[in-house]
Amino acid sequence: MAIDWVYEDGLVIFNVSGRLTKPELDACQAEAEPTIQQGQAKILNIVTNFAGWDDNSGDWGDLSFGERNDQYIQKMATVGDEKWRDQADMFTLKVLRKFPIKYFIEGQEELARAWLLSD
Repeated sequence: MAIDWVYEDGLVIFNVSGRLTKPELDACQAEAEPTIQQGQAKILNIVTNFAGWDDNSGDWGDLSFGERNDQYIQKMATVGDEKWRDQADMFTLKVLRKFPIKYFIEGQEELARAWLLSD
C-alpha cells in the first residue's frame, strides 16, 4: 500500500510512498475521517520514495473529502523531496484552502511537527 495513517502526538499523520492510487487515498482518508472530524486537526503528510500519482486509477478531481472535512482542519504540513513541492501544493489545493499549508523538505520533519503544534 502506498499510503497509511496514524494518530500520534496530536497529529494525523499520513505516510505516503511509491505510486499513489485514488482508491488507496480514498480508503485511507475514510479511515482517518472520524479522527479529523473531532476538530482542530493538524495533518502531517510524510512523503518518502514517492513515485507520483496513478493517473488512471480514478477521479483525482473529486474534492468531496475536503468539502466534508476542511472545517475540521487547523493546519497541514507535508515533508518530502523538493522536486514534489509544486505538485504537492497543487494537490493539496494550497491556494484555495482556508487553513495554512506548508511544505518542508526531507530532513525537516521535526521542524514540520513543531510548526504544526505551534499556536
